[in-house]
Amino acid sequence: MKRFLSIFVFALFVSGTLTFHAFYIFLYPPPLAEPEAKIVRIQPGMGLRPIARVLEAEGVIRNPTKFMLLAWWKGVGKKIQWGDFEIHTGEPPLTVLDLLTSGKTLLKRVTIPEGFTLKQIAERLANENLAAAEGFLASARDPAWLNELDLPGNSLEGFLFPDTYIFHRGMPVRVMQKRMVNRFREVYQRCRSNGAADAPQGLNLNQTVTLASIVERETGQAGERPLIASVFYNRLRQGMALQSDPTVIYGIKDFNGDLTKKDLQRPTPYNTYVIAGLPPGPIANPGEDALRAVLYPAKTDYLYFVSKNDGSHYFSKNIQEHNRAVVRYQLSGKSDPVSQNRKN
Repeated sequence: MKRFLSIFVFALFVSGTLTFHAFYIFLYPPPLAEPEAKIVRIQPGMGLRPIARVLEAEGVIRNPTKFMLLAWWKGVGKKIQWGDFEIHTGEPPLTVLDLLTSGKTLLKRVTIPEGFTLKQIAERLANENLAAAEGFLASARDPAWLNELDLPGNSLEGFLFPDTYIFHRGMPVRVMQKRMVNRFREVYQRCRSNGAADAPQGLNLNQTVTLASIVERETGQAGERPLIASVFYNRLRQGMALQSDPTVIYGIKDFNGDLTKKDLQRPTPYNTYVIAGLPPGPIANPGEDALRAVLYPAKTDYLYFVSKNDGSHYFSKNIQEHNRAVVRYQLSGKSDPVSQNRKN
């Protein structure tokens, strides 16, 4: 009996030793001769089992079952964060698990310039490997998503505020979009807090942002924007067509960079040479200066402006003065301008 008990104890000891050794090797594997950096993406809502399979497929861990047991033992099975992680092969599973629960994902700083269109933003994020352009655009045009964000119009165009953001790879596009929309709301409310309850002439939010986007695209000089805004307000007040080239361009699919007279005559919802008043929605995403210009336009009698070919514009109160400015700044050596109203 004693001999049997001794054999049993010995067997138990050997078994425990082998089990401990095997698990120790799992927890602290020998370092690889050439460890490799892997970018591992953990999707939102992923469970522990599919996470372990992804890690195994990337060569980060060797045994998914033991990894799951380790996560359970540490009580962090539901605390793994989503996003993109840089993990080196050969790292101990404990180190991998600590990284995944730390939330230390790969971060990227991305700048959205003032006046970027929705399409340009999608392309910028795609180039930075932060989002698929098609998915970003589809989300930005989803009526249910717009309704959830309580925004007017048929897309997020105009409401994705131009700024520098820090996103991490793997971040859902709607998280990025909501952050940009929240930034728009923050800046817009700050502009209004300076005294403007609403834009002049009773413009609603969609119309205000639409006009700001046109002002944004018409000039790159912040100091001119209140003057540009005043021209458009004066035209709206008198029932004149806005005649803004950037709106026409926005309505042309796959614009090739050459705006023609035929383009100016072609009816589209955004051709402000043809339609009366504002187009149906923004043509770009305006910055703070453009929003302020629309909320606080200069008080002028200007109805026209023309590019002086140096980044600035000449403003006129009547067609005679404007025509002289066009001859001076635009028709030197030319016989047939595309746009008599303005050239940008």
